[in-house]
Amino acid sequence: MKPLIKPKALQSGDTIASISLSAGLAGLFPHRYQQGVKQIEESFGLKVIPTPHALCSPEEIYNHPDWRLEDMMWAFENPEVKGILSNIGGDDTIRLLPLMNEKHFETIRNNPKIFMGLSDTTVNHMMCFKAGLASFYSPSLLFGYAENGGIPDIIVKNTKKTLFSTEAVGVLPESKEFIVDSVDWKIENPPKRERLPSSPWRYIQGDKVVSGPLIGGCMDVLMNIAIVEKLWPALDEFNNAILFLEDSEEQLPPELLLYWLRNLGAQGILKRISGLLFSRPGNDLFKNKEEEKKWLAKYPEFDEVILKGLKEFGRTDLPVVTNMDFGHTVPQLILPYGVKAEINPKKKTVSLLESGVV
Repeated sequence: MKPLIKPKALQSGDTIASISLSAGLAGLFPHRYQQGVKQIEESFGLKVIPTPHALCSPEEIYNHPDWRLEDMMWAFENPEVKGILSNIGGDDTIRLLPLMNEKHFETIRNNPKIFMGLSDTTVNHMMCFKAGLASFYSPSLLFGYAENGGIPDIIVKNTKKTLFSTEAVGVLPESKEFIVDSVDWKIENPPKRERLPSSPWRYIQGDKVVSGPLIGGCMDVLMNIAIVEKLWPALDEFNNAILFLEDSEEQLPPELLLYWLRNLGAQGILKRISGLLFSRPGNDLFKNKEEEKKWLAKYPEFDEVILKGLKEFGRTDLPVVTNMDFGHTVPQLILPYGVKAEINPKKKTVSLLESGVV
């Protein structure tokens, strides 16, 4: 993988910009947005400002992918802004790509700063990657940092260690609880949501200690852009990389995960990587607790499908960790693109061997 430019670390007092690059939910639920802003400012000493169109209505955001791209460039070019945080994901960030040209990539490359988000923001992470900038797969403002009852402590500590320090992050912490049920953002001052006990991360294959630069994102999105030449990384960018993958909240069938793995195998990606990380399957569409229990019972099926897909492409040696905390459940850890990570199946640890900031 090519070396990526690392942005400067955040400091208390810095300004970060919130941005709506896909769904316009920040404008639809202003109280949820303000809750996230308040919690970020109180927890990290940062000042949060919206990009010019970040709080527009969902209809305006949807109808104007040009505004969204303009906001992204505005945030990168604004010298006051030290970091950029996606408000939420969505499903149509890909519509920004036909509007992009080399000048946009140059703007990102020439103004390196922290860029954060998850889910559909994977498209924007790949924009940064193409431009040569290390970005950060992370909680979004509305989903993670605006969590009811305060930002989970594990997110606060991990954010400070990853974005405010130039020391190596080290061993990533495992959360002992998680939140997966739906949240009604229409409710102002909502109660703290129920936490479910989390099972440990699962080291389902491989016994060799491996390391490599991180690359990945939301599988739904990655498979959507896999043939987009303007954005999709060259095959050699995956050489010896540790690939991290998660799915959206759309109740991913295990069979579809197998198809996606076959896609990666057919491209030649699976034979090139040194390790594979999967998040806990995401879902916030439950109608009741019985549905939730049935979904949780399906987790082992995902492990079986992953092992089947890897076996089909001759990668029974590949170290694989599943059930991790970086996807569509809360809390989410921050994974910096291009930063060297290590999987140690013997010690059952996943570590970041360097800092993502300078």
